[in-house]
Amino acid sequence: MFLKFFPTPLLFLLLCSLSAILADYDADPTRSTMEQFSGYPTQEPDSVSSFSVDTVSSFSVDAQGLQKQIDELSSFSDTPSPSVTRILYSKMDVFARRYIKNLMGLSGLFVREDAVGNIFGRWEGYEPELTAVATGSHIDAIPYSGKYDGVVGVLGAIEAINVLRRSGFKPRRSLEVILFTSEEPTRFGISCLGSRLLAGNEALMKSLETVVDSQNISFFDAARAAGYANDEEDLSSVFLKKGSYSAFVELHIEQGPILEEEGISIGIVTAIAAPASIKVDFEGNGGHAGAVLMPNRNDAGLAAAELALAVEKHVLESGSIDTVGTVGILELHPGAINSIPSKSHLEIDTRDINEMRRNTVIEKTHQSAITIAKNRGVRLSEFKIINQDPPALSDKSITEAMQAASQELNLSHKLMISRAYHDSLFMARISPMGMIFIPCYKGYSHKPEEYASIEDIANGVKVLALTLTKLSLY
Repeated sequence: MFLKFFPTPLLFLLLCSLSAILADYDADPTRSTMEQFSGYPTQEPDSVSSFSVDTVSSFSVDAQGLQKQIDELSSFSDTPSPSVTRILYSKMDVFARRYIKNLMGLSGLFVREDAVGNIFGRWEGYEPELTAVATGSHIDAIPYSGKYDGVVGVLGAIEAINVLRRSGFKPRRSLEVILFTSEEPTRFGISCLGSRLLAGNEALMKSLETVVDSQNISFFDAARAAGYANDEEDLSSVFLKKGSYSAFVELHIEQGPILEEEGISIGIVTAIAAPASIKVDFEGNGGHAGAVLMPNRNDAGLAAAELALAVEKHVLESGSIDTVGTVGILELHPGAINSIPSKSHLEIDTRDINEMRRNTVIEKTHQSAITIAKNRGVRLSEFKIINQDPPALSDKSITEAMQAASQELNLSHKLMISRAYHDSLFMARISPMGMIFIPCYKGYSHKPEEYASIEDIANGVKVLALTLTKLSLY
């Protein structure tokens, strides 16, 4: 009916104009550039994407502002600069969390927290019904550590969002920045507490009902003092279903020397080594250091020392450079120079990208502990495996997106393994996962000398931002 009553000359002109508009849209250099830049189509349903950028060089990182934020966050510490000590649910941890939530809000993110204090900042995409793409890390710090571990992955993620906003990008899938609770095991002896719970670890949830710290403060008392877990001891509300995110990418300092030594800007992680933690206790008779003769001693301290050497021996027997073991804690009781130790306590960390090889070290260490106790006349009162996690492989599509982003930014990169564990290890149980490494000075980490240049951090932020565009538009 419309055509019947529409004047023919005018209809002809209207159709010609519409054809010209459609032709102009198909040839639009902005749209073409964005699709080439991202690697994916950018058209929203029934509309043209608002993203307008000529090249990836338009990505502008506020390096000065980011460094200022890193320095400010490091001031929330229980030890003096240049060291950082920020323990789970401590006063300084609470202050640091508020700082991050404020930055998320200033970046236009919708902020929420779960029952254990995992913090989420979301930038909603134009198809919000799709599963989101997530990124993030942690900000807790072991005693007398540095100011870059984890922090680069949180502040860097927020800045990546800012980079994309400034560039005019509009995400298809929502983008979410996560601050994970307690990646470090300092207070309750549990590493990656927040991400383990997100991954649905019911055994951990159960153990948190009884666990206490060195001051005999329970997990729930500590959490409530910090403003969390107020009305519940059932933490299943923290659990996320598998597939809750379409992808997770973590930016992190390498914590090793490879990238710096080889002069490479970006490390693309292909796998994360499988960690295991063990607690061991020996009990002997003790006695006076002068009065008890050597043949009559049952020295729990020497049993611990012998087991520490056995750990090194069993690790080296694996024949692989990827197998490592560390006795990070060795405590003696009563701890007096003139008293034979009656008790000893060790905490052992061993890890490998090969789970079977790692488990062999654990079994050999257990057998050595039994033999040492028998030979020295002491009692092996505990040999407890605290955690024994499988390794995680990065998702191929994510590593390819990170490689493409590095190439488009003209940044040198290499594929590598993470021998340190990260929250990504457990996020891999929820969604496809990948990690971006940047160089750090001499590979230093977990000590005050830890350092990453702002230039390397900015490069990592750019690669993260560009990777997020690819994953969001997919």
